[in-house]
Amino acid sequence: MLVNAKEMLEKARDGHYAVGQFNINNLEWTKAVLTKSQEMNSPVILGVSMGAGKYMGGYKVVAAMVRAMDETLGITVPVALHLDHGNYEAAKACIEAGFTSIMFDGSSLPFDENIEKTKELVKLAHSKGISVEAEVGAIGGTEDGITADGEVADPAECKKIVDCGIDFLAAGIGNIHGIYPKNWSGLHFDALEKINQATNHIPLVLHGGTGIPDDQIVHAIRNGVSKINVNTDCQLVFAAATIEYVNAGLAAPTGDNKTKGYDPRKLLKPGYEAIRAKVEEKIKLFGSDNKA
Repeated sequence: MLVNAKEMLEKARDGHYAVGQFNINNLEWTKAVLTKSQEMNSPVILGVSMGAGKYMGGYKVVAAMVRAMDETLGITVPVALHLDHGNYEAAKACIEAGFTSIMFDGSSLPFDENIEKTKELVKLAHSKGISVEAEVGAIGGTEDGITADGEVADPAECKKIVDCGIDFLAAGIGNIHGIYPKNWSGLHFDALEKINQATNHIPLVLHGGTGIPDDQIVHAIRNGVSKINVNTDCQLVFAAATIEYVNAGLAAPTGDNKTKGYDPRKLLKPGYEAIRAKVEEKIKLFGSDNKA
């Protein structure tokens, strides 16, 4: 059931759990996330980065695939199709393509420009029933060519961008995209508490969910985080399962399950199942199971 993300995240905030955003990269990714979320009766957000959207043939293709799969598979849990870290042009394109939620990432722009573009996109998106996420304090690592060091957002700036009418906020608290380095100092919970207070408890978003210790995830949820993004974790388990399958086929090419190892339905199945297992693990950690 495709919806925008506003209501599901407000329920998560009030219920002290978080909804997972699992980024999708192809049909297998999408099917894995949808079917496991349905099995666990969990709301879910399908994240699409600009790079993934281009890879899959464009935002209209992605929206059509997700809508058709949602209907054909009989998905009844709330599902939001969300642009992840979109620039101004991508946000407008996804609004027109049929996404139900967008993120405009203006964190690399001068703050005043971030504010003005956010206001414009909020007005356009809300006129079509689409939810909006904005960002203050760039998330560390590299996402679609934008590199940042893991800034800590200014609570005053967070309040100003929330006043633009956004529905949920990504605020940097030392989190980064990708694999965390060994010398990572952890999330800044003092900053999270100040941001939560300054923004009147708007649902907050934690990007870079891969590699954050479970106890810090739980702590963040208790302090207002209602949406947690997962991408690298799924990429890692998909790659590992696929490599294992290929290597097993090379070692024993005449085995029954390897006789048609080149069949993409067999080649991609281990990765598909690995993503389903990872999604189940994260849904349990975030506490969103049986919350649909």
